[in-house]
Amino acid sequence: CILRLACCVLEPGTHSERFRSCQMQFLSQSIAAQRCRVAVYGGIQTRVPFLRTMSAHHSRGATTASTNSKLEVVRVPALSDNYIWLVREPASGLVAVVDPSEAAPVNTVLQQKGWSLKYIINTHHHFDHTGGNLELKKQHGLQVVGPRADADRIPGIDVQVGDGDTWKFGELEATVFDTPGHTRGHITFYFPQAKAVFPGDTLFALGCGKTFEGDPQTMWSSLSKFLPLPGDTAVYCAHEYTQSNAKFAVHIDPNNQALQQRKKKIDEFRSRGEPTVPSWLGEEFDTNPFLRPKDSAIRSSVQATDNEPDWEVFGRVRAAKDNFRG
Repeated sequence: CILRLACCVLEPGTHSERFRSCQMQFLSQSIAAQRCRVAVYGGIQTRVPFLRTMSAHHSRGATTASTNSKLEVVRVPALSDNYIWLVREPASGLVAVVDPSEAAPVNTVLQQKGWSLKYIINTHHHFDHTGGNLELKKQHGLQVVGPRADADRIPGIDVQVGDGDTWKFGELEATVFDTPGHTRGHITFYFPQAKAVFPGDTLFALGCGKTFEGDPQTMWSSLSKFLPLPGDTAVYCAHEYTQSNAKFAVHIDPNNQALQQRKKKIDEFRSRGEPTVPSWLGEEFDTNPFLRPKDSAIRSSVQATDNEPDWEVFGRVRAAKDNFRG
């Protein structure tokens, strides 16, 4: 496949419609490029289920990420580093897909499992999270559930939800949080009964999303919504960024022994080509520098004073990550 990729130039601090159009064109072409690669190297192959495993390379194989009495979650790799999540509520048999960047790998797993898709759940509008919406909706006659605050940018949206809403999924209820910052309309889905959270690109394993359509204060307010949740909540983020995030984390927090141990395990798992997601929220509380602006070691590392508000310290950490070349 031969593709011409758009080159987008953005002046600092601007988010013009022209840029967003250019960005979406680039993402669309990138997806086409990934489809070419899938066509060359073959389709999805089901592997042995592996709970909370970690990965060196973005595997093309779908794997069971978690199975419990409340929610079955299947990890579907897509594009270069995205994860699509297929979720099934066992009591009702209802199936949803979270942030489908493309339709083909989702359909492959549905066919393998013998599942019928009823819902798409979108956390935000970026094309690598919604690129498969219209094709899947046409094929399966499903409903698209997405952010009310960004409904005009969610392809095929049927059900609009926002902060404090609950969304019924079989016997489960998801609580919706508005988590803007990465995009202005970003939301997160939290299933308390299943101890699972789907934060899209707001929270990553050892990281957080860039503030494309927000500022540090907005992003920290969003991240703060994760802090009251139980530590045994599984975090199903949308990208395989963990090893690069770990390199930055140990750079900014070098004396954190829990972080050092976690990085070692990540490197070991990655060397075996196993996925790093999901993580546990408790380990994010202990080791993710973006959730710890109160910590004196983090403040010292970014040269923040004791009197600076948490959001400003977070902003220093985010800026340090943006400029990190380690």
